[in-house]
Amino acid sequence: MSIDQRILLVEDDLNLGLLLMDYLESEGLQVTWRRDGLSSLQQLNRQAYDLCILDVMMPGMDGFSLAKNLKSKYPKLPFLFLTARLLKEDRLKGYELGAEDYLTKPFDEEELLCKIKVILRRKVAVKQTPKDQTCQIGRFLHDPTRQELCINEKVIRLTEKENAVLKLLNQHKNRILRRDEAVEMIYGKYDYFLGRSFDVFISRLRKLLKQDPDLSIENVFKVGFILNVPE
Repeated sequence: MSIDQRILLVEDDLNLGLLLMDYLESEGLQVTWRRDGLSSLQQLNRQAYDLCILDVMMPGMDGFSLAKNLKSKYPKLPFLFLTARLLKEDRLKGYELGAEDYLTKPFDEEELLCKIKVILRRKVAVKQTPKDQTCQIGRFLHDPTRQELCINEKVIRLTEKENAVLKLLNQHKNRILRRDEAVEMIYGKYDYFLGRSFDVFISRLRKLLKQDPDLSIENVFKVGFILNVPE
């Protein structure tokens, strides 16, 4: 990994925070450690980061609230949760907020590092994507490099995941996009919780695309989805 890649670690536990910062820096990453949500947002105003690692249970602003702020202010900034919250509802909420992954404590440091590498490689690949990739989807114009969807001179800013899912659907337009394969392409792996997260982004895109009545995202039971686009 490049020494230029910066991680913002948000963890209120003193011992774990120090251990994680030392470990990730030993693996060649630049790590800034903050112990609460408010100081983390202040730090993001001063410095750009490639990835945020968020605890959930913190004093003041919890990790879920912090994630909402990140999604609003820094929609291209990926984040993952590293938390003791084990409930299925918490995992689903984390993915619905747009998390790249959700790891529960105790965790394996090497597994965390592997997940970080996957996310950072994906981000670098997006940066290296050729610029001229604007495409027509019905009455919409989709610019994946800017995460924008335009219709009738109205610009809709997509989240990183919405953008990736729409791009994938369009690449398979008028044919089945298998759900399990799509989840693996978006997240780098497949499991139940990631599948539920993927479904949330499908639902959001359905709502956005309703502005063109000729477009639809069809559900193929137990198989996947089809983006129906008039030829």
